[in-house]
Amino acid sequence: MQPKVPITVATGDGIGPEIMTQTLRVLEAAGAALEPEFIEVGEQVYRSGYSSGIHPAAWESLRRTRVLLKAPITTPLGGGYKSLNVTLRKTLGLYANVRPTRSLFPAVATRHPKLDVVIIRENEEDLYAGIEHQQTPDVVQCLKLVSRPGCEKIVRYAFAYCRQHGRRKLTCMTKDNIMKLTDGLFHRVFQEVGQEYPDIEQEHQIIDIGTARLADTPERYDVVVTLNLYGDIISDVVAQIAGSVGLAGSANIGDQGALFEAIHGSAPDIAGQNVANPSGLLQAAVLMLVHLGQTEAAARVHNAWLCALEDGCHTADIYHPETSRARLSTSEFADAVIERLGREPRQLRPFQAATSPTEQAPVPAAPAPRLPVVQQLVGVDIFLRWDGKQPEELGRKLEAITGRRMQLKMITNRGVKVYPDGYPETFCTDHWRCRFVAADALVSQPQPEFTPVPFLDVLFLLHRLVDFGFYLIKTEHLYLLDGKRAFSLGQGE
Repeated sequence: MQPKVPITVATGDGIGPEIMTQTLRVLEAAGAALEPEFIEVGEQVYRSGYSSGIHPAAWESLRRTRVLLKAPITTPLGGGYKSLNVTLRKTLGLYANVRPTRSLFPAVATRHPKLDVVIIRENEEDLYAGIEHQQTPDVVQCLKLVSRPGCEKIVRYAFAYCRQHGRRKLTCMTKDNIMKLTDGLFHRVFQEVGQEYPDIEQEHQIIDIGTARLADTPERYDVVVTLNLYGDIISDVVAQIAGSVGLAGSANIGDQGALFEAIHGSAPDIAGQNVANPSGLLQAAVLMLVHLGQTEAAARVHNAWLCALEDGCHTADIYHPETSRARLSTSEFADAVIERLGREPRQLRPFQAATSPTEQAPVPAAPAPRLPVVQQLVGVDIFLRWDGKQPEELGRKLEAITGRRMQLKMITNRGVKVYPDGYPETFCTDHWRCRFVAADALVSQPQPEFTPVPFLDVLFLLHRLVDFGFYLIKTEHLYLLDGKRAFSLGQGE
């Protein structure tokens, strides 16, 4: 008999306890060799005073088992509560979110019978860093953080996944026509790493048209790799057009652990009614079994699930008069799956293990060592709160008090240049970005694009602005990296 593997289990909130109970029933009936350790996370933990949504003692189980099967949880609104999902992914280093979706036609109604797409999403960075500030009464900010190591890890994982699973094509989706530095870095890393995988077809698409095409003709895609926010959105789109977000599970993979969950939320409006679809969590459990090397149990569960769907045993979210024979409750659906253990589907494609069965998860190649980078300070963006309405007035005030070493180059409001040579139609708030560069960069002939700035000049400028009563919100230094501009221009600059 195979020894049981300890796993950590979180039953969650809303419909979580219901679907977790039924999922564990199916796994036990299928002979999965698991030894669950239960932890409490989510809404009650939040309200008991832990703003992260997880009790410190729960981390002991997670570090011991390194595998978490988690039902959906509820994050209370307001009060400064942080997303537990993001906390778990980032704390445990689960950098790869993998969401496979395949059409279940004709068992489940869909307009896309050939859909078979895997979304691989960067899981730790981007806007999900959750770094937000209210900087003025009118303006709030969310920082989008993208790192080269983070990009390399997820892109290499995606290429390795394609090879392991016999996937032919990898599509990268970004918005680098607008966010040229952050999304541009992701796209650039995709191109660099792609040179090591000539056997895999590669393409890049802008995320907006890519999302539209995924919703319209998903059969043109195989595997998609993208940044955190985009991946969250498009994976829900793909799951929904396949039949229901209630059918999809996901894996969160890192070097030292893994988390498996349904992609849907806790649905408190239907909690306790025994009507929720447990399929998403059940499919997450199948991914977990594969990760643990228990592929036979994974196949039994997945094939029995397919058989139940083929036989028209459907929960309310996917019930359709033309394809369904019975509208089942949560527990009844689990019963239907258990009754079909040992069977294989007649029409739907049965469970298939990875083409490289010796690997439990893709093992991306280590990134190549990088050469040292020369970083030069060439200016500073100083963000001010200023309640005036005329950019010309602010510009004249700043030019009158700045020193001979650093001078004002431009002012933007919400990213659009409003001084000098702004337009009266541009709407302005109380949040102004004022770009200062070396004075000789503005007057020398021929004009150099950038001139190095001593850091002490920046400090002197900040002190001078404070002395004259300006309200400083934040600063961002302007750098050259190996002689190349490492900051964006203002719209209209």
